[in-house]
Amino acid sequence: MVMLNPTRRTAVLFAFIPIITLYLMYSLKLHQFIPAITTWPSQRHIVVELTTFARHKLLPWTFKADETQEDDSPTGKSKGKGRGRGSSTSRRRKRTPFTRHIVAVGDLHGDLANARRVLRFADVIDEHGDWSGNVDFFVQTGDIIDRGDDTIVLFLWMDKLRAQAAEVGGTVLSHLGNHEWMNAIGTPNPTTFSRSLTLTLTLPLHPQATGGKYVYPSELKTFGSIAARQRMLTTGRIGRSWAHNYTTASRLPLHPSIGPPNTPYPPPNSMHLHIQKDEDDGVLWPGHEHAEVKAEADDQDEEYLSHAAISFVHGGLSPSYPELTPFPTRINELSDVLLERLQSRKQPPPHPPHPYPGFPPETTPEEHRLYNTNGPLWYRGWAMQSEEIVCAQVDDVLHKTGTRRMVMGHTPDFKNIKSRCNGKIIIIDTGISHAYGGVLSALSIHYTLTPKSSSSPSSKNKNHKHKHDDDDEDKWVEREVVSALYVDRQEIIVTEEREIVGRFRHDHDYEERDDDDEEDDEDEEDEDD
Repeated sequence: MVMLNPTRRTAVLFAFIPIITLYLMYSLKLHQFIPAITTWPSQRHIVVELTTFARHKLLPWTFKADETQEDDSPTGKSKGKGRGRGSSTSRRRKRTPFTRHIVAVGDLHGDLANARRVLRFADVIDEHGDWSGNVDFFVQTGDIIDRGDDTIVLFLWMDKLRAQAAEVGGTVLSHLGNHEWMNAIGTPNPTTFSRSLTLTLTLPLHPQATGGKYVYPSELKTFGSIAARQRMLTTGRIGRSWAHNYTTASRLPLHPSIGPPNTPYPPPNSMHLHIQKDEDDGVLWPGHEHAEVKAEADDQDEEYLSHAAISFVHGGLSPSYPELTPFPTRINELSDVLLERLQSRKQPPPHPPHPYPGFPPETTPEEHRLYNTNGPLWYRGWAMQSEEIVCAQVDDVLHKTGTRRMVMGHTPDFKNIKSRCNGKIIIIDTGISHAYGGVLSALSIHYTLTPKSSSSPSSKNKNHKHKHDDDDEDKWVEREVVSALYVDRQEIIVTEEREIVGRFRHDHDYEERDDDDEEDDEDEEDEDD
């Protein structure tokens, strides 16, 4: 029958407009461009709801049959309080393994060719010298400058790798070594020393040693002049990179639940941080194989990874250095201020032949301590003292800095990477530069956190079974493999594995059960009992 009333035709037309709009929107997938619409019901859901409603009105006896079928379905999904255990089970979180791969190298001292060889066999770069994407973090512990001719190209290459890594989610952590600081204090005059003298390779043992005899005349030519070198290292491209991209110390977490790199330890709100005791040395780092969870809040689960981090510094973290905490924030604050003082002052004439310039008059005692023999740039105690002494002192420093191991360069061993106290102290300077003629090496750290499979309990009590499953869902196996990489081999330094309990933030692909689900489970268990 033809609808003659124009008002009625208009009303019917307008009634169909929302339906037509929804149909076109879903057909053209326009809802995907509006985040809020992604929660709207799909076309299929709308049709199912409409047809079910019509069927229940026209055929009332089908309502009870549908309700019974929903309760008996394998998924157990039904409306309201009738949801069974299957609904809550389907909402249990899905845990995924987490991995992190870190590569660190020590002093490079002006040798681009050997630096490229090391980063290539460590899989940090590809055959073209670009970021490979096969590691998560690359760490360089300082002393890129001096002893070689490739200072400029090395620093520019590091900045290039830093940018490439950031584009694909990787990170480059760079540190200022004592040689960078010697040059920041006052650019030395390389023309007063012969190349043969620099090859005596005496280690600078005192902070007032200057880089003059470590700067080759051939390196000076790459800058053009002493004045150009000064400008490059202060207000120029290299100096600006030092100020913005380099630190004196780093704390690199092994797991993201601790925070990003250089998250301070202890954290500002850690007044009630729970640290347990170890059977061997009196200190139990969170995450120890015998640790028991005593969390009073959700975020306290992550305390058991609070020391799952590595410290990186050029020289070493002395046990008696007073600025260890908060780590590495305090050290880097002093470093930033002191570097800015040095770069912004009127540059002194090169030493020698002119007097040693030293620090600006306004330098504080804390900034002086940063650069003395007990500071993080010059300290050699971890490399030169006896095993008995360093192993008795290392745990206190690890405890203060919120780390499991400390990695440093500065003191070369020309044969291999040096590990002490079962991998708690690792010294990675092996004389990579051709000036030393040492071995090419890199440190590799593979960290994994894998969910432990739940086991079926022997008890027939369903309430006990439910709690047991929840406990198993929070169990993880943490594994850390630290190895030394060489041109022709890989040597395992230490492998540690432990079981920990907690819920950690790398699990982005799970959905926690809501309160209604938990209440439904409890109601059903009470009925079963």
